[in-house]
This record gives sequence, C-alpha cells and structure tokens, in this order.
Amino acid sequence: MSDNPVLDRETYRKIKKMSREEMHNFLMRYADGLMADEDNKTIDLPALENELRQVKGIGSKRLEEIMIIIEKHLNI
Repeated sequence: MSDNPVLDRETYRKIKKMSREEMHNFLMRYADGLMADEDNKTIDLPALENELRQVKGIGSKRLEEIMIIIEKHLNI
C-alpha cells in the first residue's frame, strides 16, 4: 500500500453513503477527470461564454440557454 492513499477518509465516507445513481455519477466525473489529466484539455467556460456573446444574433437569453446545454454535456 502506498503512502498517499487514492481516497481520503472524507471521500471514502461519502462513497459509502451513495446510492447507485450517485456512485455512477461520481465514477463518471472521476473518469472524466482522469482523462482530462491525460489529455490536458480543458474548457474555460467564462471565456467561451464571452466569445459566444460576441456572435451576432445571440442575445443574453439565448446565450443562457446555450450555456445550460454545454454545462449539461460537460456534467457540471
């Protein structure tokens, strides 16, 4: 066993109390985090939002709808 555990005690306790759906979501976020570390690809949501704001024809209401969809697909 290594000196640095993968899970700290608090995370371990939270996992023990998770439902099946919560565990699935946790594992998906964890796996996404591992893949992001490998790829070093991230999305700066505020910068993305500012660029989309500059697109002619996208108002604040439409931009809000677009950002909700993007965040949904990123599981944020």
